[in-house]
Amino acid sequence: MSTPDAGPSSASSDPRPGAADRRTLIADTAIELVAAAGLRGLTHRAVDGAAQLPPGSTSYYFRTRTALIGACYQRLAELDVADYGRADRPAPAGRDEVAAASAALLHRWLTTGRSRQLARFELSLEAARNPELEPEFARAGRAVRAWAAAILGELGAPRPQEAAELLVAWTDGLLHDRLVGALARSRPVPDQAELAAVVRRMLDAALD
Repeated sequence: MSTPDAGPSSASSDPRPGAADRRTLIADTAIELVAAAGLRGLTHRAVDGAAQLPPGSTSYYFRTRTALIGACYQRLAELDVADYGRADRPAPAGRDEVAAASAALLHRWLTTGRSRQLARFELSLEAARNPELEPEFARAGRAVRAWAAAILGELGAPRPQEAAELLVAWTDGLLHDRLVGALARSRPVPDQAELAAVVRRMLDAALD
């Protein structure tokens, strides 16, 4: 099954100056709209308006709603991998260092990056309902798991891919519980020390 993008397949296929920036702006705006209003708020016209683009701009790059959602998956994966690769993440000298760096990232996702995670959860449900979206969603998920497997391999995991699957699942569960769980509104965001302790337990379980 091909990637669900009915518009230009990449920025390089569009000769217009700034095409890559325009596609990124559209994807970022679409993600914010999904976070704020759910998928019901995601239309080409809404993206044009929120991004202050001329009418028809979004449909030029992503002709169908499926293509637009696929762009959101791609952009979410890019942002996640960029977060993982930030310079402030120390080399994985040990479990404590990885736990501390991961805690800082989780804290950012639960606070300043909250809307992006809300959009990701909303969009994941759409992939479960629409088979056309599954390839792009799976591609985005593999990028994150590959990063996790690399880190766990450096920490000595005998089966890093298997350990990565567990760690990503646990991390997603923690984010979901703290952002949209039954008690999410009544509990304060955990601080980085608490998150580091939780991540350390997850690392120990995944590695041992």
